[in-house]
Amino acid sequence: MTRAADADFERFVQANSTPLLRFAEMLCGDRHTAEDLVQQALMRSYPKWHRLDGDPLRYVRRVLVNRFLTSARRRWSNEVPSDPVDNDWDQRSVADFAGEVQTREAVLGALAGLTVRERAVVALRYSQDLSEAETAELLGMAAGTVKSTASRGLAKLRLAPDLIDSTVGGHA
Repeated sequence: MTRAADADFERFVQANSTPLLRFAEMLCGDRHTAEDLVQQALMRSYPKWHRLDGDPLRYVRRVLVNRFLTSARRRWSNEVPSDPVDNDWDQRSVADFAGEVQTREAVLGALAGLTVRERAVVALRYSQDLSEAETAELLGMAAGTVKSTASRGLAKLRLAPDLIDSTVGGHA
């Protein structure tokens, strides 16, 4: 790749890493897995960077979603922690941002209750603000399927107990 293309890719990564990471975390519900997904998407996009026309974010987002869907279909069962760590994070006092963390955890927990397809559709439609047509194209499904899948996913989220509670996020 040329130096100009390398510099362009570097600017893209610097500008879009955080939004891509947030999106990936919505998809998979785990910060570390999200970091891996973003890294894989960027690694797979880099060799094709000089050939991308139009919106490179769209391409990288597509790669990220494909990696997520592939990993969700292929459950890895060989890795098992040898010594589980007992987290006492819930008992620790948290500074000013405790409400935001609680809300984030409640949303991620509710998203975990959705199917892989519902989670991808909801994240693309409402986190990435894509239209039904854009979401359908990215996921390779009909717009009507996106609409019904989003509707089912949102209905499940409305019934999520942690999201119904009015004290989530520290707001009464």
